[in-house]
Amino acid sequence: MSKFIPFPVFHDDVPIDISFIFENEKPAGKRGFAKVEGRHFVFEDGTPVRFWGTNFNGNACFPEKPYAETLAKRLAKLGINLVRFHQLDAEWHTPNIFYFTRGKRAIGGKLDPQSMDRLDYFIHCLKQEGIYCYLDMLTYRKFRSDEGVENAAALTDAARPYSIFSDKLIALQKEFVYDMWKHHNPYTGLDYCDDPVFVMSEITNENELFLNQASRYIKDEPYKTEFLTKFNAWLKANGDDRKATDFDLTDYEEDTLLEFKAHLQEVYYQEMMDYMRQQCDVKIPIAATNWPRNPIHQRTQLKADFLDSHSYFYDWRWGEFEKHCINRSISEVPYWRIYKNLCCTAIDKPTYISEWDMPWPNEYRAESPIHCAALGMFQDWAGFAIHTYSYSYKLERMNMLGKEFSSEKIGNVPFRQGVFSTWNDPAKFGLFYHAALITRRGDVSPAKTFSPSYPVSKTEYDEFGLANAMERTGVYFDYDLSKNQVPSEPEESAEMISDTGELYHNWKKKYAWVDTPKTKCVYGFLAKNGKQELKGMSVDCSTDFAVIAMSSLTDEDICNSDNILLTTVGRAQNTDCKYENELMLDIGKPPVLIEVIEAEISIDTKVEGLKVWAVNAEGYYIGTVPTTYENGKLTFTVGQQSQSMYYLIVKD
Repeated sequence: MSKFIPFPVFHDDVPIDISFIFENEKPAGKRGFAKVEGRHFVFEDGTPVRFWGTNFNGNACFPEKPYAETLAKRLAKLGINLVRFHQLDAEWHTPNIFYFTRGKRAIGGKLDPQSMDRLDYFIHCLKQEGIYCYLDMLTYRKFRSDEGVENAAALTDAARPYSIFSDKLIALQKEFVYDMWKHHNPYTGLDYCDDPVFVMSEITNENELFLNQASRYIKDEPYKTEFLTKFNAWLKANGDDRKATDFDLTDYEEDTLLEFKAHLQEVYYQEMMDYMRQQCDVKIPIAATNWPRNPIHQRTQLKADFLDSHSYFYDWRWGEFEKHCINRSISEVPYWRIYKNLCCTAIDKPTYISEWDMPWPNEYRAESPIHCAALGMFQDWAGFAIHTYSYSYKLERMNMLGKEFSSEKIGNVPFRQGVFSTWNDPAKFGLFYHAALITRRGDVSPAKTFSPSYPVSKTEYDEFGLANAMERTGVYFDYDLSKNQVPSEPEESAEMISDTGELYHNWKKKYAWVDTPKTKCVYGFLAKNGKQELKGMSVDCSTDFAVIAMSSLTDEDICNSDNILLTTVGRAQNTDCKYENELMLDIGKPPVLIEVIEAEISIDTKVEGLKVWAVNAEGYYIGTVPTTYENGKLTFTVGQQSQSMYYLIVKD
């Protein structure tokens, strides 16, 4: 029978600190501006870099100054080296970039000085801790009539999709971009455009003309007329005698309409990038937008310096009152959207995943940090940022999963109440140490060979084929839409092993592993699959579902290291949470609980005298785990004595 123990997570500290491993990377920016070299980001001094990061959403981007200092240190201890500032412009949170308090109606589009002061100081604190910044531009802004915007009430967040082609909306975007990048930070002494703490930016978040519901129905005036006018001009310039009104604007398969939309996006991206470079002096890599809606849309992203994507794995219906969660494991499905990120790759551009998550309350979400980090590094991507750390900086009151606000929804969206907040989730942030080391230290090797994949059509990917390829060899996407491929048929074999021999995944048996000299991990449904033998490590787990990860905290491989971190985690939940099949009856209450993982572990080690100390949520040694050392093997069983999720294997 499963046993759960309390494992509270604190907003101001973490039990383990691995920031010392990256001490030489402080302050952020010491190596100059980030730039693109082929598929990689490098600094001006030639040092290559990958980023293991997190998003900060809404209010969380503007912490009070004393907490900003604490928060930056907490992130560094976890191994994080990038924060993406997201939803700065969303009006449903307070503060936001346009106003600091709720009450007075702010002037549309003008930066609030108090909000900027807090953001400036937070950036300064992050910089001191070696943490870089990804600065969003247009995400959730509500364009307003007092800015001269016509029919503003009809516009959705970010005026999708009209903000891509409306001259007025583009002009307002340029004003905001200028104000941000030319803003002077008194704490760093630099304008944003001159500060190498910024390593990435994007033009617009999750915004396109193809598959969004809004983009399928271009109906609001004066934007529909503007679209049709530009369409007519493009048709004439391309020798097409038809009129824009001859086309069904909701048809997302019609070839001419597809090409015109691609043209509009490319013009928009180029115009905004030129403005950022020439008028705002932006020196860092810029992305266009960030999801692979279809191949022709993704082709337009090649205008940008790097390719960005978003990837989520969840099967829930999250209403204001009824909350349904269907549990599925990464290890048991033939593909999930991380594979579609292969469509956001190119042979000559970096790929960064600026949003990913396998959200609570999926009980198998502990698989996701290791799975993402390992596959991303195997594919030679530039890194990841989880969505999200939090929607609020008032985290001292948030001591349970899935709930950080008093209301049941924020900005009319129920899941913003806490579903995507991950900072206090042992099942996800609890594994960030290992994921950061895999990514930043390069513990997982890139694939030995990289081959192109082609689209099925302008609007369709071969997702199963991508999934099969991604776990075996390196893949990049070829955007020549004339080389369409036939969708792959599902293979009988569900066993996947990388061409490096470092990664393994079996969809039918529902487990996977990572086996490298410095980091080793087994995850999935381990009990039914028996003893797992890796190179220099064996794991015999009796808990049905678990993630068991081990990383050296020195420059030595695990077999020679005298300081090793072991994390054992599976299910994490609130006390007294209740479900009826997929329906959540009660979210539960504090404290957060973790399932105790029971496993016999053996590692090859040349270091004699190692002890296994269990570490609790407060970072205390709570007791040693009995060990035996024979013939160069250290063997011990976790989960029976001194129960925890963290263990430090250290020499006295």
